[in-house]
Amino acid sequence: MKSLRIYAIPFTGLKLGKHQFEFDVTDSFFDEFDYSIVKKANLKCSVELEKQETLIILNFHITGHIDLTCDRCLAAYPQPLDISEQQIAKFSEEEIDEDDEIITLGKSDHEINIAPLIYEYINVAVPFVATCGNEGNTEYCDKEMLDSLNKLAVNNEPEDEIVDPRWDALKKIK
Repeated sequence: MKSLRIYAIPFTGLKLGKHQFEFDVTDSFFDEFDYSIVKKANLKCSVELEKQETLIILNFHITGHIDLTCDRCLAAYPQPLDISEQQIAKFSEEEIDEDDEIITLGKSDHEINIAPLIYEYINVAVPFVATCGNEGNTEYCDKEMLDSLNKLAVNNEPEDEIVDPRWDALKKIK
């Protein structure tokens, strides 16, 4: 987790107003998280921190691509991402339990670690069904795998089913 220290923004010395921060999110970032969906990535994270007297507003813009495996043909392909999110951190001594959307910062806090937020935003942006043939782009598709799957596919057309005569007898009871 030491490598995630570069994603900590010290806010105590900052003046009121907007401040820009840039971070690179690569493979080493995701190596720090156990059981991560994403293993390889090349992303740029731009964070605009707006410091006010009672709160901090963080605006995230993450762009780039992550490497995924197609759920249909098992080929590796780059999935482009363009994420825009906002997080609010409030200065307060009491913990705010009713609202999970607001981070609470106490008097002893002097920096905010945004690594968990970046990780969450990227993982939420991963498509539920990853396919490399989206939008007609078949550049990464494994044609041999798709042909093999089509040969093995079960035909959904109903064949002439043999009906048990006992069912016919039961239908006559109505």
